[in-house]
Amino acid sequence: MFPATSYRFRGLIALVLLLPLLAVLIGPSPAQANPRYASIVVDYATGEVLHASNADARRYPASLTKMMTLYLLFEALEQGKVSMNQDFRVSPHAASMPPSKLGLRAGTTIKAGETIQPLIVRSANDVAVVVGEALAGTESAFARKMTEKARQMGMHSTTFRNASGLPNSGQVTTARDMATLAMRVMRDFPQYYHYFDDQSFTYRGQTHTSHNHLIRSYNGADGLKTGYIRASGFNVATSAVRDGRRLVGVVMGGRTAQSRNAHMADLLDRGFLRAGQLQLAKARPVPPVPAARPTRLAVSDAMARGESDAPRNVGGILVSSAQAAATPGPAAGGRTGQWGVQVGAFQAADQAQSLASQAFSRLSGDLTKAQIAVTEVQVSDKKLFRARLVGLMEGEAHNACQHLSRQGMDCMVVRPTGS
Repeated sequence: MFPATSYRFRGLIALVLLLPLLAVLIGPSPAQANPRYASIVVDYATGEVLHASNADARRYPASLTKMMTLYLLFEALEQGKVSMNQDFRVSPHAASMPPSKLGLRAGTTIKAGETIQPLIVRSANDVAVVVGEALAGTESAFARKMTEKARQMGMHSTTFRNASGLPNSGQVTTARDMATLAMRVMRDFPQYYHYFDDQSFTYRGQTHTSHNHLIRSYNGADGLKTGYIRASGFNVATSAVRDGRRLVGVVMGGRTAQSRNAHMADLLDRGFLRAGQLQLAKARPVPPVPAARPTRLAVSDAMARGESDAPRNVGGILVSSAQAAATPGPAAGGRTGQWGVQVGAFQAADQAQSLASQAFSRLSGDLTKAQIAVTEVQVSDKKLFRARLVGLMEGEAHNACQHLSRQGMDCMVVRPTGS
């Protein structure tokens, strides 16, 4: 008979021999199998990271880049720098972009509002360049603006070299930065979020369909963006809602679109389960959650719909209609300042008041004549309270926003209504 130690020894040898077989049957983790892989899942309301793998490793964004191109377009529209009906000219450089593309011809034009769906649904590289050149003169200048905006958002590992995401060794990001960008698009411009749910559009008689099949296949998914270049693998940023909780996920480096989508679905499932188990407390002010299909209403139009000029008391906060706030009284020194600075938008008036007060406390000198304003707007069935500093001249508004940006506070300059 063999002693007990001999049986244990033989059992250990058998286990060692079985390990390679088990590895084959179970399969390696995505990170082990694919050096391009990275992923992250974040609770949209709280910022809690529910999953992260290689989330801070440098990766190529591919067409996830277009989320920043769209962010800057939305910002320009809201600031009144461009209008939805403004013609953007197609340069030879834009027309020369490789697919995916809309097939725009050099010398023709496309309206600003017509560029949104091609960027999201078709992921059109020629349209991305058209937008970049329209907003900054050249694509390279636009890429610098993209990188500058990324820094303002806290995306310190991201550098943009072009507007489309086409291959460039210097265009890098991380899964964490792409999640930050996705959430900022949703949070800062909820009135445009419905475009990210579109599955098709028609331009000049031709219908184009979406590459983002995950929106159709995953219950609760309602938007964002896919991307692919050979160096990056298959990327996707996805937002989904379940039982009133919204998650945002990013997967980078998928080997195929199908495997990427399946992995994202699994990560979201696990994220919702983990979020429920943790019973996350609302430790931070909850940002406005985009409606699934809000009315296609520009903010400037929503502002013009203010029903009353008389401030109302909402939870102890004096709230004005957007129309009333757009026409403040004379500024200090007898000058009438009708420009403003917006620092955020919330579902609760007290949150807007708090952020506006924080912004005011960071101003100095002549800029302290600004008035704190909490303005109410209706976007589809969602009521939002905007945190603003008003009563400024144009130059003062720009100076105030620059001053706040240098202190790490996001803002945008608001033009007078009707200008």
